[in-house]
Amino acid sequence: MDKNLAKMIDHTQLKPDTPKEKIEQICKEAKEYSFASVCVNPFWVTYSAEQLKDTDVKVCTVIGFPLGANTKEVKAYETKQAIENGATEIDMVINVGALKSKDYETVQADIEAVVREAGNDAIVKVIIETSLLEKDEKVKACELSVKAGAHFVKTSTGFSGGGATVEDIRLMRATVGPELGVKASGGVRDYEGAKAMIDAGATRIGASSGMAIVKGEQGQSDY
Repeated sequence: MDKNLAKMIDHTQLKPDTPKEKIEQICKEAKEYSFASVCVNPFWVTYSAEQLKDTDVKVCTVIGFPLGANTKEVKAYETKQAIENGATEIDMVINVGALKSKDYETVQADIEAVVREAGNDAIVKVIIETSLLEKDEKVKACELSVKAGAHFVKTSTGFSGGGATVEDIRLMRATVGPELGVKASGGVRDYEGAKAMIDAGATRIGASSGMAIVKGEQGQSDY
């Protein structure tokens, strides 16, 4: 098992029909294999935090998920509640429609609302949903994330028909520079795929196939 790689994986379960037993399972796996975090929907944050108490595994949750079309006030409140419930990592979806409309002020304000609410209590990863964007839009989304004070940019929700690519990771890394984190998420299902993303500049991997990745096996469909 690659322990260093495990520390870069957000062990993810975001399917809408996920039962409590599955959350319990991924928390146990995260403790056993020392994953960076479990990434769960907001409803499961409290339970996950209880399961991971007194461990170094973080609880990550998703905000404005999966469409990103909530108002900034709703995203800010989701963030506040998630942190109160035990989350220390926040993966938020940008307002993709506003970005497509070139309403960059709205996109930046949207991210800033979450960053402000997170304060020093949680890191913020901005999901730019690369599969829906043109190259110049990907660059702009990354630039706005930097300006808004985010800690990471992230490729995908996994729910829009496309996931991370090596090319997108390279582009995102080149845009944000060496300081920000870059998270490859969506479609990363095995060790070789994860390694390719890291070699391209990713510092975190989001995957439901975390176990397969660290064991060198082939994972199933993402999330």
